[in-house]
Amino acid sequence: MSLLFLLLRTLLLTAFLVIPSLAMSEEQPAVTQPNSEKKLEGVLERPLMERYVLDELKALRIEQQDLERRMVIEITDRELAVADKSMNYANVTVTYFFYFIAGAASLFAFVGWQSLRELRDNTKKAADQQLQSIADQYEKKFQRLEQDLKRKTRIIAQNNKEIETINEIHNLWLRSQGLQTPEQKIEVYDDILKIRPGDLEALTYKADAVMEIREYHWALSLCNRVLELDSSNAHALYQRACAYACLGSEELAINDLEQAVSGSASLRELAAEDPDFESLHGNERFEILIDPNDS
Repeated sequence: MSLLFLLLRTLLLTAFLVIPSLAMSEEQPAVTQPNSEKKLEGVLERPLMERYVLDELKALRIEQQDLERRMVIEITDRELAVADKSMNYANVTVTYFFYFIAGAASLFAFVGWQSLRELRDNTKKAADQQLQSIADQYEKKFQRLEQDLKRKTRIIAQNNKEIETINEIHNLWLRSQGLQTPEQKIEVYDDILKIRPGDLEALTYKADAVMEIREYHWALSLCNRVLELDSSNAHALYQRACAYACLGSEELAINDLEQAVSGSASLRELAAEDPDFESLHGNERFEILIDPNDS
């Protein structure tokens, strides 16, 4: 508004000064001054008017420059104020945004930490349960394996003991074969029976050795022990038949001999040459038994 006012003022002043000068210049040829005073007055007034116009123009230029300076200062101040407000707004916005981000991050971090802790606890619990389950399974397997190993160890120990027993009995059997007297054989058979009580073969061979020393009742008792456990034992039946024959019980002897021969045909030839059956020679059943072809 001030600039527009100055421009209007300048235009009005110029028009006010220039128009009368033009009018005077136009009227000057037509009007003739009567005297020299009027000419001097006109000449004197014209420089004063020009000076006035120049002073006004100078004052107008100074005011215009001052106006421009004040406008520049005002615009600069306004720009600085706007920049200051913008900076303040940006600062506040960034601060609030930072606070918002920090709060959200803290909230997310807290929630995430809680979730991670729960996840860690759940994972640890699941891992512990899985490990416990695997440990229980392997513990059961190890227990079964331990029981199996103990059973096999016990079986192996029993087998080793049985092997040792068999070896010892075998050595005693070999020893009995090299002995000459029945008494020595009976001692060996007793050792075998100490190691393995109820050994039918040892009892039978002991009955045979007892027959050699003519202890017929003893031999009969031993054979009965064997036949109580194995009624079809051919060797025991044969030894008991020998004992009955030596004791005079011919029918009982022949009955046992028939059962023994039916179980083992090789005993037929042995009975024909056995001196224990000497008392049975001439008995028809005995003769038929030892030589059926001859009958």
